[in-house]
This record gives sequence, structure tokens and C-alpha cells, in this order.
Amino acid sequence: MTTRETMQGFFDNVEQRDGWESFLADDIVFTILTSPVKRVTGKDACLQATRPFYSTVKSMEVGDLLVDGERACALTRYEMQPPDGSAAFQSDVAEIFSVRDGRIASFSIYFDPSPYPK
Repeated sequence: MTTRETMQGFFDNVEQRDGWESFLADDIVFTILTSPVKRVTGKDACLQATRPFYSTVKSMEVGDLLVDGERACALTRYEMQPPDGSAAFQSDVAEIFSVRDGRIASFSIYFDPSPYPK
């Protein structure tokens, strides 16, 4: 599977809210590049860090997907629906990936955290 195919499959499954986890490598490194920076290693830790986010995705759109070898950058827009029933909001995210053997080996995100509930 190419890097582009891996990323397309990942985003398709995120949009369907099912099966995106299968695209993560067991030793994935996930980094949230806000302040303070948060980094976790391993699939279980990554899932624990990302499931709350992905469980609130109402819809998403990949605006750009740039691929160079085993690296990819996606500019995405997520519509988020907080679980407390408050108003939905949009979040623009820059996501940087590396892919190894058809799985996401590293994943870093950049976003503005201000619209997220505290």
C-alpha cells in the first residue's frame, strides 16, 4: 500500500468513524504540537489520546493531501460536536504523518485549541 493509499484509507475511515485504528503502527509516535507539547508512544497510548477527539467528529474534509515518499501532510477541517450538547464548531488542523509498511508510524498535529471546551 502506498503512502497516499494509506492516508486516503485512514481519512475515509475517520469520516466513517470506524476502522481508522487499523492504520496505526503498534509503535506509533503521536505528538500534539500545542502548548504544552504532548507526545505519546505506542498504539494504545495513541488511541487513548485520540479517541476523545475522533468521537466528537461530526464531519470532516481533507482540503489538501501532500505526499512525498513515506511522508504526508494533510490540511483538514473538522466539524466537532462536543458531547455535552453545546454548539458544534470547526477546527482546522495541519497533520504530519510518516508511513511505514502501510501503517502510520508517526503522526503530529497543529491546531488552535481555543474553540475546544475546557
